[in-house]
Amino acid sequence: MGRTGTTRRGALLAAGAAAGGLLTACSGGDDGDESEGSASAAAVRAAKALRAKSTRTSRELLRQYDAVLDRHPDQATRLTPLRGAVARHVTALSPPPPKKGESAKPSPSVSASASSSASASPGTAVGDTGPTPSVPADAGTAVRELAAAERRAADAHAEALVHAPPELARLLASLAAAGAAHAFLLTEGSPS
Repeated sequence: MGRTGTTRRGALLAAGAAAGGLLTACSGGDDGDESEGSASAAAVRAAKALRAKSTRTSRELLRQYDAVLDRHPDQATRLTPLRGAVARHVTALSPPPPKKGESAKPSPSVSASASSSASASPGTAVGDTGPTPSVPADAGTAVRELAAAERRAADAHAEALVHAPPELARLLASLAAAGAAHAFLLTEGSPS
């Protein structure tokens, strides 16, 4: 099998460079010009909504991994480490603990789902509802579809980081880069 022109090292370096460039564009300092009132509250609500949407994206990818592992347990050696990383992404996207003086009650829909999905083993429910993704009978096709799902999730995270506050933007850039690397690893190492 000939070389495709893209090496793993080159793809990982490109993903890292892209994430670094996105971080540079998104990490501005505090202006101090924004009024405290409604603009600040609206920004907090927008950031929470963006985080919830990104959590759903990663949770859906985790369900896809579980479905492929259920249908093709022979792929466990290859897919389990990547699935574990995606589960950690869901946990990382969970809302941060409340600040001093804020309500200590976390959002039950996001935090409970994130905790259960991070600790769930392959083949178990990930804590949210939704149809089980269909998985092709051919393992190679299933892995290629999983790689496509990784690319879609990476693209969604990259798109979301443009609208995110700096801390969340950095996290989303990391998740987008990880998703691109996972997609590469799934396609580069998949049987043809």
